[in-house]
Amino acid sequence: MRARSLVAMALLALAAASAQAIEYRSVARPAILYETPSVQGRKLFIISEGTPVEVVVQLERWIKVRDPGGAISWIERDKLRAQRTLMVVARPSAAVRAQPAGDADKLFEAATDVVLELVTPPANGWVQVRHPDRGTGHVRVTDVWGL
Repeated sequence: MRARSLVAMALLALAAASAQAIEYRSVARPAILYETPSVQGRKLFIISEGTPVEVVVQLERWIKVRDPGGAISWIERDKLRAQRTLMVVARPSAAVRAQPAGDADKLFEAATDVVLELVTPPANGWVQVRHPDRGTGHVRVTDVWGL
């Protein structure tokens, strides 16, 4: 009986962990990424404004993030904003369409590593995005990172 209770508790814990949503933010302005949560830590590189990052761990002043390339590092909390962006990962580009359908009119192509603003949450394999110069359209969720 005790073994069953332990198994049930483990399954509940696993279900709770998988129910947690992944949190993303975007870089508010060019910022230094660090190896440790300290300005005395080793500086790894500068991340560009608008780049989406996945939040891994949050401390009072620091956030551990995963960048679109998969690297994990630390950034100061005030260098991030809640506004969501997505980065094109499709090679060599992603088609941005007028409607969420593969046969819809193509509005423009967004090259790999271009940052797009998230307009609406994904639905049915598509997400609505905005490019500052080219307007609003829909892109396949598989063509972008940051969802």
